Amino acid sequence: MKKLIFLFLFAPLFTLAQDKPLIAEGISPNLYITHKVAPKENFYSIGRIYNISPKDIAPFNNLQLEKGLNPGQVLRVPLNSPNFFQSGTAHADETFVPLYHIVSTKEGLYRIGLNYNNLPLETLKQWNNIKGDAVKNGTKLIVGYLKVKTELSSLAKNGVGTVINSNTVATVKAEEKITETKPAAAKTETEKKEAVKTEPVKTVKEDDVKTEKKEIVKPVKETVAAEPKKAVTGSKNTKGGLFKNLYDTQVGNAEAAESEGTAGIFKSTSGWVDKKYYCLYNNAAQGTIIKVTNPATGKFIFAKVLDMMPDIKQNEGLIICISNAAADELGPVEGNFNCVINYSK
Repeated sequence: MKKLIFLFLFAPLFTLAQDKPLIAEGISPNLYITHKVAPKENFYSIGRIYNISPKDIAPFNNLQLEKGLNPGQVLRVPLNSPNFFQSGTAHADETFVPLYHIVSTKEGLYRIGLNYNNLPLETLKQWNNIKGDAVKNGTKLIVGYLKVKTELSSLAKNGVGTVINSNTVATVKAEEKITETKPAAAKTETEKKEAVKTEPVKTVKEDDVKTEKKEIVKPVKETVAAEPKKAVTGSKNTKGGLFKNLYDTQVGNAEAAESEGTAGIFKSTSGWVDKKYYCLYNNAAQGTIIKVTNPATGKFIFAKVLDMMPDIKQNEGLIICISNAAADELGPVEGNFNCVINYSK
């Protein structure tokens, strides 16, 4: 009886603990979630919660499986191929639970995506409904999903479904908006019926209607004729990318800087259509617009700084990394190339 009373009192505390957002830590491929061991928990019960084998948890924490665990002990639960997903479909008895990353000081979106299995910047933005290129410190960002069994894991109640893709979060919100607009649509249909009843009164003046139609045709023709001129003007303003005007503003209000060196390339889906080019650069603040010129072709682009360049071997000797869409406009470019960069300090 005493045991039952104890479990009853302890249950609300355990439920509150499970309701907290799951925070992912580390850098891929060594990603993990921290778990504080509760009374009577063992490697196997914890493994069921996070859909991971006990044989993976023990060595990840430099522990021996047969020695057991102590209440209050903090474990690192690995996130790997069985339980960590950024796209895909689960079985009917499974669900995906969001995993979050807490943004720290001077941490950019590109760097965050890189640390979580090279998650594309565009996907990270879509999952978190981000329109800009920077986020505040302390912001919780969805960086992936934990796949768990609905009948075995207490985390399943926070699941978002059996399918995840780049539009998972955005799709859910879009459906909610559609549901809210249904009553308004019903009213509109009623208004339409009332409008139909009054239309016969207007049809009495048929000559006036014909005259109005003829007059409407003239401004349409004038608009069509004027469109080619607007298109030419717009293309001049965006030569080198969409950030040209912002670059001119920044350079006009601050001291200009110039340097020359080797540029690298990173993959991105941005820029191919919208002409928004991005770069990684260590000597300018996030959001600074960099003018990158290829002396070999005489072409240039304007790229916004997303983050600092990751300190990895492939970036050794580089002064800047630009998106592949930007490199394509500077082309022909294959691999690293010499460039001249200009920006405002």
